[in-house]
Amino acid sequence: MKPNFPIALSIAGFDGSGGAGMQADLKTFSARGVYACTVLTSLPIQNTTGVKGLYDLPLQSIAEQIDSMFEDLDVKVVKIGMLHKAEIITLVAAKLREYKPKFIVVDPVMVAKSGHRLLQEDAIQALKSEILPLTSVLTPNIPEAGDLIGKEIANPSDMEFAGKEILGYGPEVVVVKGGHSQDQEKSADCIIEKGGKITWIESERIASNNTHGTGCTFSAAIAAELAKGNNSLDAIRIAKTYLTGTIKASAHLEIGKGKGPVHFFYEWW
Repeated sequence: MKPNFPIALSIAGFDGSGGAGMQADLKTFSARGVYACTVLTSLPIQNTTGVKGLYDLPLQSIAEQIDSMFEDLDVKVVKIGMLHKAEIITLVAAKLREYKPKFIVVDPVMVAKSGHRLLQEDAIQALKSEILPLTSVLTPNIPEAGDLIGKEIANPSDMEFAGKEILGYGPEVVVVKGGHSQDQEKSADCIIEKGGKITWIESERIASNNTHGTGCTFSAAIAAELAKGNNSLDAIRIAKTYLTGTIKASAHLEIGKGKGPVHFFYEWW
C-alpha cells in the first residue's frame, strides 16, 4: 500500500527572484517535507528591490489550473497568497467550495514591502465575504489586520481586538503577526481561536535585511504542518520556530540589491 504522502497546494502570485509568493511556498513546503503543487493567479514583475509591474492571469486559466490539481492530486491543504482583484477572489472561493480541501491557510497579501498594492482596495470586501468564511488559519500582519477592520493597530490590546473582530468574518483561527510592532527585542504573534481563546507566542527579534517573503514563508509553513497532521496551534508554533530559523540563518546570504530572501533550507545546507 502506498503511503499517504501529504500534498499542499499554493494558490498565489509569482516572484521571479525566488524569495516570496509561489516560489517561497514551494521552497517552504519542500523544506518541511510536504509535496508542493501550484496554481498561478498573477504575475508580478518583481525582484528584491520591489514590484515593477503586475499582470493578472485570465480567470479561465486560473479555474482550469485548480481543476487540474484537484482532479489528479490528493490535496490536503490549500495555502492562498496573492489574489489581486475581486473577480479572482470570487472564482477561487467558488472552486474551494466545490473541492472542499480539509484545511485552507490564507495569507491576506495586500501590500508588498516596496509599497506596491497587491490586493486592490475594492477587493478587500470580497476577501472578507468570500474567502474568510472558508479559512482555517488566517495570518495578517498588523497593517493587514488594520485594513481588515478599518482601524489602526498600535499595541498588543489592539492586536487582540483586531483578531476577535476578524473572527467574525468566519475564519477558525486568526494569527495577528507582530513583526511590524515597535518592540525591538521580540516578535510576538497573537493567536485568536474560534471561541475566543487567545494565545501569544514570542521569538527573538532578529535584525536582518533578509525579510523578503517572510509572510509567505510563515503561512506556507503552517499549511505544511497541517498537511502533516498537526493541529492548528502546534502548526503555528512550529512555523514560527522555522521562520525564525530561516531569518537567523540568512545572515550570511547576500542575494539581490534590496530586501533579501530568508534561508529556506537552513536545516539542510
